[in-house]
Amino acid sequence: MKTEKEKMLTGEYYLAGDETLAAERKYCKQLLKQLNVDEYVVGDGTAAVLQKLIPNAPKSLYIEPPFHCDYGYNITCGENVYFNVNCVVLDVMEVKIGSNVFCAPAVQIYTATHPLDAVLRRSKENAKPVTIGDDCWIGGGAVICPGVTIGSRCVVGAGAVVTKNIPDDCLAVGNPAVVIRKLNHDNERMEINL
Repeated sequence: MKTEKEKMLTGEYYLAGDETLAAERKYCKQLLKQLNVDEYVVGDGTAAVLQKLIPNAPKSLYIEPPFHCDYGYNITCGENVYFNVNCVVLDVMEVKIGSNVFCAPAVQIYTATHPLDAVLRRSKENAKPVTIGDDCWIGGGAVICPGVTIGSRCVVGAGAVVTKNIPDDCLAVGNPAVVIRKLNHDNERMEINL
């Protein structure tokens, strides 16, 4: 029989109040307190806290506090990933972030989702993974919903709500986010206010 954690990690309905999961979230919150309060001004202890909080990320991960996540261990990053202030990653399932990805302030990445059935929703939830490719820029206040894949070299505009996959080399804006054009990176020198 699967544990609630195993169910969570495979996208099945699970009990979020499970004792093991509650303890893991509590441990994550203790590390977040160290990051967001004790090490608020990024200092010597920040790297050690980040290594415990997000063990599947290289040392080049940079987070500007405050930052929030559920577990931390479900976040996987490539090199040179940057989170500006007030970012939230609900990492109930894997959040896979490529290299050279920049998240502006208040970016929110959600894997957690809930059943549409009200009775089932009272006790169970589930999740869908999120993937962000290499060399992406996610604008301020953007929300990336469960199950979304954003291709490499994409720009997501400020305030966008990404509910569907975005192919490589695209500029997506709006609520819900739509691709407004392909990006030609060889000739792209225009600055966009995102």
